Amino acid sequence: MAREFRKIKGTPRKEALGMGALVPMFIKAMRLDAGLNTTLVLKAWDEASGASAYTLKKFFRDGRLFVTVSSSMVRSHLEFQKADIVASINRILENDPLFSNGCAKAGFVKEIILK
Repeated sequence: MAREFRKIKGTPRKEALGMGALVPMFIKAMRLDAGLNTTLVLKAWDEASGASAYTLKKFFRDGRLFVTVSSSMVRSHLEFQKADIVASINRILENDPLFSNGCAKAGFVKEIILK
């Protein structure tokens, strides 16, 4: 693990860095950004939609959030609010300091697919 931190460019060994700077560097060095972003997207769904009690499965890939909902009534209600929920999820992600914007594998939500 110590070897990975030596690879990070622009960090002199004698200069002290705060945790706010070290945590994002650690996430990138260990290549945890895609998995962390996916977890943050799924957590943001629960906050933004308000339908976490009815959510059975969640899956995120290529900007698409696939959600299986147990109630057809809740699903039809969410269908009408898709655009607002996407905007709300992306707003939550923008404000999260752990969300990495430049991740190629898992970024912002572009589309929600309800099942």
